[in-house]
Amino acid sequence: MSCFQGLFFCPEAASLLLHNFCIYHISPPGHELGAAPIYPTDSVPSADDLADQILEVLNFFGLGAVMCMGVTAGAYILTLFAMKHRERVLGLILISPLCKAPSWSEWFYNRVVSNLLYFYGMCGVVKEFLLQRYFSKEVRGNIEIPESDIAQACRRLLDERKSVNIMRFLDAIDRRPDISSGLKKLKCRTLIFIGDQSPFYAEAVHMAANLDRGYCALVEVQACGSMVTEEQPHAMLVPMEYFLMGYGLYRPSYFTESPRSPLSPCCVSPELLSPESMGLKLKPIKTRVSTC
Repeated sequence: MSCFQGLFFCPEAASLLLHNFCIYHISPPGHELGAAPIYPTDSVPSADDLADQILEVLNFFGLGAVMCMGVTAGAYILTLFAMKHRERVLGLILISPLCKAPSWSEWFYNRVVSNLLYFYGMCGVVKEFLLQRYFSKEVRGNIEIPESDIAQACRRLLDERKSVNIMRFLDAIDRRPDISSGLKKLKCRTLIFIGDQSPFYAEAVHMAANLDRGYCALVEVQACGSMVTEEQPHAMLVPMEYFLMGYGLYRPSYFTESPRSPLSPCCVSPELLSPESMGLKLKPIKTRVSTC
């Protein structure tokens, strides 16, 4: 959920999304609020398993075709889901997506992080590694520039995560297959955002080049890392508006109330966007993982 707080705390973007959609957030197993450590004896889900669990969540809530939004590894899982279940996806909004198998450098990077998590837990070195993946240099700060509030909030959120659960998720993403060859067949409208300082920049460009140009748009955000939703959510607003216009969806007028939401779009405060204040009770959904 921390990947999307900046986007939903941006009133203009929040009014666009809340006016047109009911939001369902799906966390990987062990990353939901208050998650307990996953037992070492439990099987590690593959990328395919994680994509299939999305289908179980949609069926659980009785949902038909949905609009999907994901960041980095989440964007990969949603793309894989769209390739396997095209009829259940209206469109994709992907932020710093992955589509290729891990490079040697990424694989080595993840192994180092996993070993540090195993021996030392969520230590300062692991946080630095992850922040480098997430944010631009300006947000992370340096000797002369203090670390931004966004990076500090991310550090606090990482402290709340269980090290073993993060290790298992990294293991699943490390074993992801290359899906580039199937992208041309994905006749699904796709909007891709990528920060020019993201370590996944080349991969996002590669993905856009392999998608059908009639269905894909790539938006490069200057002076931004992987978390465009956190660093520069305003940069996403106009592209998303044009993207959603293709579905007949619009941002509501500031002078009218939304007919589909009790919230006034011109004054959405961050407090109103918390699950509790919106009357939602979040419970993890147990889904099955096939074992061999």
